[in-house]
Amino acid sequence: MATERKETEDLAAQIEAIRAEMQNLTSTMGRIAGKSVNRAQDKAMETKESAEEAIKQNPLPAVAIAAVLGLLFGLLTRR
Repeated sequence: MATERKETEDLAAQIEAIRAEMQNLTSTMGRIAGKSVNRAQDKAMETKESAEEAIKQNPLPAVAIAAVLGLLFGLLTRR
């Protein structure tokens, strides 16, 4: 009887340890995901700014590229 009680208490302690570890992992994963989102946003802003600068420096080729892409998109979606 005492052995069963000890085993039950040990099992409860193990479950509590697993629960605490899961909470720790969840918190860590949340922080990592947040950092990844921030890095992706920063990279997207850099790319946007780079594209804007390229368009300002070369407006005619940018318009030509946009026109060709628009034409291709129109042709592909028409079918």
